[in-house]
Amino acid sequence: MHKKNKHSKGYDFETLLKEFPKLEPFVFTNTHGTQTIDFANPEGVKILNKALLKSYYNIDYWEFADAHLCPPIPGRVDYIHHLAALLKPYNFKSEIQALDIGTGATCIYPLLGFAEYNWRFVGTDVENASLKNAQKIIDKNKLSDNITLRFQKDKAQILNGILKPEDTFMVSMCNPPFYKDEEEALEATQRKLKGLGNEGKQVVRNFSGTASELWFTGGEKAFLHTYLYESSLHKSNCFWFTSLVSNKALVKSMQKSLKKLGATEVKVINMQLGNKISRVVAWTFLTEEDKKDWLL
Repeated sequence: MHKKNKHSKGYDFETLLKEFPKLEPFVFTNTHGTQTIDFANPEGVKILNKALLKSYYNIDYWEFADAHLCPPIPGRVDYIHHLAALLKPYNFKSEIQALDIGTGATCIYPLLGFAEYNWRFVGTDVENASLKNAQKIIDKNKLSDNITLRFQKDKAQILNGILKPEDTFMVSMCNPPFYKDEEEALEATQRKLKGLGNEGKQVVRNFSGTASELWFTGGEKAFLHTYLYESSLHKSNCFWFTSLVSNKALVKSMQKSLKKLGATEVKVINMQLGNKISRVVAWTFLTEEDKKDWLL
């Protein structure tokens, strides 16, 4: 985990239980004498993440239907910290404005980005119901001055129809759908349950997830290359475009495509949470002369 991640040393259940007593029924001591929860239990995972948000990020209200993706807080905030490191060398003329592509019903990245760095966010999504729920979370936590939402009408597009000519975002971020269809998502869940020692049990995603959150026609590769192409059409709207990339094999094709599209710089930022290895790919189309318009 990033050195600034508050969860790098594991979960402090003593603190969490004081702040969020509803977590208590899900906590037990394992054979190693360590307090933990059953991470194959969707309800327990959701309660744990609510406890983390309340205890560490001052988020009192975080409700959403169980069908929606329940994001693990340590991993989500790690992405935020890596983006902060990416932006640190630059002295921008104005406060940090970030674009969160696919903010979902939980609005998790804007919540964490504002809590940790006071960034302002625009969150986008292709589902009106998700945006409605996200707006309720924003309103209940009194963050409407800091987080706004936009609806993407065309599920086949990512930035087109969202970005306005006058928009200037210091960074965009995205956790893309990893699967090409429902079958592939369920197969991945079965592998995860096997790893948790629950092989043979009914397939229930412990982090849930709706169709638009989990899969995209053509899978992660198709989503990312659509994103790359559309970013090249909005070169001056964002200082750094970024995305999480689950499949390491896609990085080379992304680098090749970005070179053809005219990116002036591409960075690959490695992330590791426990046994899970991921990475962030960041790119910009701005020249050194272009950057002067953004910086003091």
